[in-house]
Amino acid sequence: MTSYRIALIPGDGIGAEVLPPAQALLDAVGRRHGIQFTYDSFDWSCQRYAAEGAMMPADGLQQIRHHDSVLLGAVGWPGVPDHVSLWGLLIPIRRSFQQYVNLRPIRVLDGVPSPLRNAGTGDVDLVVVRENVEGEYSEIGGRLGRGTADELAVQEAVFTRKGVTRVVEYAYALAESRGNHVTSATKSNGIVHTMPFWDELVAEVAQQHPSVRSDKEHIDALAAKLVLAPERFDVIVGSNLFGDILSDLAAAVAGSIGVAPAANLNPEREFPSMFEPVHGSAPDIAGQGKANPLGAMWSAAMMLDHLGHPEASGDLLAAAFGALADGISTADLGGTADTAAFTRAVLDRVSAPATVSA
Repeated sequence: MTSYRIALIPGDGIGAEVLPPAQALLDAVGRRHGIQFTYDSFDWSCQRYAAEGAMMPADGLQQIRHHDSVLLGAVGWPGVPDHVSLWGLLIPIRRSFQQYVNLRPIRVLDGVPSPLRNAGTGDVDLVVVRENVEGEYSEIGGRLGRGTADELAVQEAVFTRKGVTRVVEYAYALAESRGNHVTSATKSNGIVHTMPFWDELVAEVAQQHPSVRSDKEHIDALAAKLVLAPERFDVIVGSNLFGDILSDLAAAVAGSIGVAPAANLNPEREFPSMFEPVHGSAPDIAGQGKANPLGAMWSAAMMLDHLGHPEASGDLLAAAFGALADGISTADLGGTADTAAFTRAVLDRVSAPATVSA
């Protein structure tokens, strides 16, 4: 029996509703594969910020430093500015634990129709690799002359050779295990320093991976092509901002941001990695049993894969995707199942006897 200790951060809104289904599924799959999980839950959230003035305690990072992984529900609540909740929790975890790869797989699934009329099940299967700790989301900058007619704001983007090279290396290695195609998101025709630097470093890495086909696309054209021809893409690598926008756009192309997962990876495994659904805290449906737990389940499958259990990860996804294919889905996907009913349907598929092909 292999054991793992998982830090749970339910966060806000439906975050607390989607993590228990993911836990139940992890435990069920774990029993079939000889994997055991123990969980420590942390109340780090906007509610905590409102009560104590901080999203997490001063020693919060140390409290989860030695866990094997982190599972996050969602963060954000009305009354707490988004930059407060983000910079008070997610970004410190990502940066302190060097989770420099944000990995977002995108697929058109059976049971989740794409809004694009020509994108059917299996037609879209790509991964966005987003640089996750530097780039446009830096802390360098400031405001001057607040409240005056001459007020200004300066925000500096930070691109380092180390930071760009390592995330691009990850993207090319990933492509070698998939479709051998990398598309780099850039804007070097308009952003005169950082984007040409990005392009140069991508070209250096590409030379070391001659079997991988390489494309460079300006971000505006790339956004259009993701809608017009999403099937042409395999691995897309982009800066923090570009990757953030493209991954949400691609999830919408696949039918719903509500099912999209994300992994914040420290590939060297010096620190725990963090896994989270993309859908956000959804205050408008919190507490009503309407939350779709698929994004959290898929994130849990990514965690299993990262921990070295691809077969268990595959079983988890087969059960979750199987429920969708059988027409069982939550209201956001046009179905009638509530959170509990969808979870039961997935768990039933994990518990069913495995079939053996002749």
